[in-house]
Amino acid sequence: MCGIAGIWNLDGRPVEPAAIDRYTDALAHRGPDGRGTWHDDGAGIALGHRRLAILDLTDDGRQPMSGGNGRWWIVYNGEVYNFVELRRELEGKGHRFHSASDTEVILAAWAEWGEAMLERFNGMWAFAIFDREQRSLFLARDRFGIKPLLYRFSAGQFAFASELKAFRQLSGYVPAIDRESAARLLADGFSLEGTARTLLEGVRRLPAGHSATLQDGRLEVRRWWNTLDHLEVPPPTLQGQAERFRELFYDAVKLRMRSDVPIGSCLSGGFDSSAVVCTLAELGRAGGISRQAEDWQHTFVATFPGAFNDESKEAALVVDYASVKGHFFPVTETDALTDLDRILDDFDDVYIGLPTAPWLIYRELRRAGVKVSLDGHGADELMGAYAQADQLLLHDAPSLLFAPGENLRRLAEYRSAVEGLKARGGTGGLRSPLEALLAHHPSLRPLRRGWQAIKPLRRKAAGEEFLRERRFAPAEGFLPPAAGDRLPAEWGEINRTLYAMFHATLLPSILRNFDRLSMAHGIEVRMPFMDWRLVSYVFSLPDSAKLGGGMTKRVAREAMKGKMPESIRSAKHKIGFNSPMPEWLNGPLRGWAEELAQRVETSGHDLIDGKAFAGYVRGLCREQAWSWQNCGKAWPVLHYLWFEKKFAG
Repeated sequence: MCGIAGIWNLDGRPVEPAAIDRYTDALAHRGPDGRGTWHDDGAGIALGHRRLAILDLTDDGRQPMSGGNGRWWIVYNGEVYNFVELRRELEGKGHRFHSASDTEVILAAWAEWGEAMLERFNGMWAFAIFDREQRSLFLARDRFGIKPLLYRFSAGQFAFASELKAFRQLSGYVPAIDRESAARLLADGFSLEGTARTLLEGVRRLPAGHSATLQDGRLEVRRWWNTLDHLEVPPPTLQGQAERFRELFYDAVKLRMRSDVPIGSCLSGGFDSSAVVCTLAELGRAGGISRQAEDWQHTFVATFPGAFNDESKEAALVVDYASVKGHFFPVTETDALTDLDRILDDFDDVYIGLPTAPWLIYRELRRAGVKVSLDGHGADELMGAYAQADQLLLHDAPSLLFAPGENLRRLAEYRSAVEGLKARGGTGGLRSPLEALLAHHPSLRPLRRGWQAIKPLRRKAAGEEFLRERRFAPAEGFLPPAAGDRLPAEWGEINRTLYAMFHATLLPSILRNFDRLSMAHGIEVRMPFMDWRLVSYVFSLPDSAKLGGGMTKRVAREAMKGKMPESIRSAKHKIGFNSPMPEWLNGPLRGWAEELAQRVETSGHDLIDGKAFAGYVRGLCREQAWSWQNCGKAWPVLHYLWFEKKFAG
């Protein structure tokens, strides 16, 4: 896990050492354990690497690394978890190894199989391999885009890096905001990360599951992975489906326990992280894993005293159940302004939420000497966990006309769920029973279409529309590759929604977030729920295996029976791991928000109605009326205004 960078002057001019040094060291936080650069002055290329040492801590594992007697040079960010098995196979074919790293395995796999090696890898990666003989550069990104790879291709130069901030240090490039990208992102916070476009003008993203070859001044980008090509025929019963899920999940955790440094897990108290911790503990005590980390017992829990989203009691249950070490630390109002500029700079993009809490938890890992965290990311988007109680209880409800008794029973259960969340100190955005019926009941689908049609008018009338009107014409790079996939005809509405959420909209942003926030402290995050075998299998299951029996993640919860605390396994509500934004904006962040809003009020901003936005923010601050709902409207604009000033002055 590292930071990678490269500059190729296509006219053959040598890359100045100072240029690649500045570019590479902008990523120093991603690789605090070492750095290296490599130059080929004859080809006009230089590669840079910042190292986070996880496998093979000796100098044998440093990068840039060469293979093929100096023909190939690689810079690589990520982990190929099945490198042990691949190395054994390659040794059988005559390859010899000088290190204990997975980087050298990639080079041998490239020599043996070429681009076809990608299908054999189980892991997360972004890497570049330069072929000195062919004068070509090959780049590749993992199936789901866990690891980032950005590039700028101009008339005379190709440059790539792990993060946007590196391009601020790229010689000859003046950072500027891509206005079309910014407008789309402000209109829909999940519309950009799954595409080839970024917030910086001229900087593109290699999409997830894609590779690219640059040769003779031409860049060819190809899609090498499509989940739909790897679906399987699942067992017919829920019990059989759960058994297969458990088998794949346990193996995914086992592979991700390979490390030469201590590992741990970030524990929220929800189902996903609890399932990871309990499985990790069971496998860790059993042992017998090749290259298993010796120190794996650490869990890290951020608590939010007095806030609705505090799940410290649930996390404590898991710590006791799994008999692991629990590192509990509070996130309080004193953390709201402390390091805020650094946190937003480390974040490297714009999002709908404040990233303080996860930034702090990964800092705690680093302080404790833990470099690797096995976390639960991806499970929500894979198995429908954003569905709240109203959708869970009503999405498959029978006809209102012919089954009134069953519908009344479901509404009563829904009211009980609302009361349970109120007892925690909030409603989690749950609707009234009438709104719930309108939103999710199958019998009211025609009314729902009409409601959606007038939604923009309702927002305008309420005075909450502070983005300037903008028409989005078709433009290059704004369509997520997976958006055009032809889904199986037998798929239901839930599978179709999750496929888009996982591959094109929500998850790409979540993966970006946790890459930046963890790597800000030199922490590697591994995600068992993102194992490609598990993902392909779960998308092969029917809707009822995701949302059914009144719960989300049905197949996963069935698989974890007797493997974790029952109250967490069967919990029907989702709290979410977020900074306590309403409390902070009503308190210590009030002045910060008002200052940003005031700055745009008279600026004549081309994307934001500054007067309307400033009035909206001032009203919320004056009345101390910030809530999760209006945070969702205003925070992306506040975050964007900060980002715009940082990157474009």
